[in-house]
Amino acid sequence: MTQPTPPTPEQPLTAFARLHHRADAPLLLPNAWDHASATALVAQGFAAVGTTSLGVAAAVGLPDGAAAALDATLALARRLGQDSFLFTVDAEGGFSDDVAEVAELARKLYEAGAAGINLEDGRPDGTLAPVELHAAKIAAVKAAAPALFLNARTDTHWSGAREEETTTRLAMYEQAGADGVFVPGLSDPVRIAELTALLAVPLNILYAPTGPTLAELTELGVRRVSLGSLLYRRALAAAVDAATAVRDGRPTDLSAPSYAQVQRLAMRDGTTPGGAGPGLPTWTAPDPLGPAD
Repeated sequence: MTQPTPPTPEQPLTAFARLHHRADAPLLLPNAWDHASATALVAQGFAAVGTTSLGVAAAVGLPDGAAAALDATLALARRLGQDSFLFTVDAEGGFSDDVAEVAELARKLYEAGAAGINLEDGRPDGTLAPVELHAAKIAAVKAAAPALFLNARTDTHWSGAREEETTTRLAMYEQAGADGVFVPGLSDPVRIAELTALLAVPLNILYAPTGPTLAELTELGVRRVSLGSLLYRRALAAAVDAATAVRDGRPTDLSAPSYAQVQRLAMRDGTTPGGAGPGLPTWTAPDPLGPAD
């Protein structure tokens, strides 16, 4: 297990934090929902992965955003922490409004090997947590786990009703100790540029197929681009499409990673139960599904 190194005056940024300060491009963060999806993404060269709270919750039959998936989130973090790649955990609103409980969760995630945590102020009913409460959670997390990169999310644009609060909330979250801030639902290039000019910490934007593109977000000064639940939802769509195509006799592409490749994804050291080969698997031309699949 590799854990982030606590910051020191000589080394103020962790390896994960440094990914948010590259001059060439923002950190493109794909979001996984289980161990196999995380290791498959790492095998394709992504510098770090995040978890998706929707994917983690839905995979075990729980609602997202309702503080129901705490155990599943911790279990996945502990499994990912047995590997050597960088990962950050989508922790909803900390699964509690008790500041001490949120701080304790942060400590557990850090001890599990997480490099970061995503903490949101949105609530299941579409309202936002009081800004003072969310700022207190941020301060408590940074006190409990100083080296954990805290990405403070505000749902002012996601809810579509309180966009005018964005700047004030982000300023308070910065002051409370956030290492980065996240505004999902924000896509207006002018507003993004205004925020990157105002902020002292990296801005995270949720990728949208309708734009801006990754190149355009780079030009606007965005330092982190998350895919959120997109990959999980696309995986569900692909699974349903394949099943219904077979049922209905429609032509479809059934190429996929082989059984052995997926087996290797499940192994901490990158080997199959039979000991076949080290390292994470890669695939550029997936094999058609065979009898063993």
